[in-house]
Amino acid sequence: MGSLTLPKLLVVDFTKENLKPGTTSWSSACNDIKHALEDHGCFIALYDKVSSELQKSIFRAADELFDLPTETKIQNINEKPYHGYVGQIAFVPLHEGLGIDYSTTPEGAQSFVKLMWPDGNKSFSESSVSFSKTVAELDQMVIRMLFESYGVQKYSDSHTDATTYLLRFLKYRAPEVNETTMAFPSHTDKSFLTILYQNQVSGLEIRTRDGEWIAVDFPPSSFVVMAGDACKAWSNGRVLSPNHRVTMDMSGKETRYTIALFSFLSKMVQVPEEFVDEEHVLQFKPFVHVDLLKFYDTDNGRRSQDILKDFCGV
Repeated sequence: MGSLTLPKLLVVDFTKENLKPGTTSWSSACNDIKHALEDHGCFIALYDKVSSELQKSIFRAADELFDLPTETKIQNINEKPYHGYVGQIAFVPLHEGLGIDYSTTPEGAQSFVKLMWPDGNKSFSESSVSFSKTVAELDQMVIRMLFESYGVQKYSDSHTDATTYLLRFLKYRAPEVNETTMAFPSHTDKSFLTILYQNQVSGLEIRTRDGEWIAVDFPPSSFVVMAGDACKAWSNGRVLSPNHRVTMDMSGKETRYTIALFSFLSKMVQVPEEFVDEEHVLQFKPFVHVDLLKFYDTDNGRRSQDILKDFCGV
């Protein structure tokens, strides 16, 4: 029977009072996170900093946003690929998404709100900035732990200082009869890290290193922390940037909302020298993070079976 048990994703409890740098629980969590990101490319974080009030208001904000007319939503344009409106696509009819760049800053939220609600929308602005900042703290803690687990913590502050955040509101509606249940096809993220928060409707599936698809359950007040292609490049291939997809249940009638925080670097993504030795030859050249997105947005990039190798392989 042993071979049939599905690999369970690691759950890291960030709500523990004693999870402080320098403690044994911190060190063992650092180690666990490293192994989880190497094996599955993701783990589940229990993190209670999103109050029930904020949880309600961020999903209310999502409802309000997707209720806007399409001609309003398509004004969410960004010169960085996949940062703006995505929707009305024939082969992914169930999906729609919008993005707020620099979402941890009031200015980022303001410029987005101005497009969607010319008269302003204070509560939307406040909820999205508050949510982004709260989840960014989790992102920074994970970065610190990951860097520490590899013995390169001296780089973590400069990494955090160069990080910008994109908040995406993602909607997957329930399929109608005879409609595809594939709400979003298999892909890897181009971010450094992605942190996902969802309502009670599941659908996320992740492909493990050995090619098995596993359905991800989100326990209450939990987030899925996932490595993106930039993290895989930075780690010289140690970390897995997992393929993942969204499949909706045919019998379900509910809409799935995911609020996703993506981290991007405003400085070069490069492999620390500590990661290169005789056993681990350098795999990736340094690159500008947004250029990876731009490459992915080309025909060659979209067709690529190994985007990092094709984009910045040594």
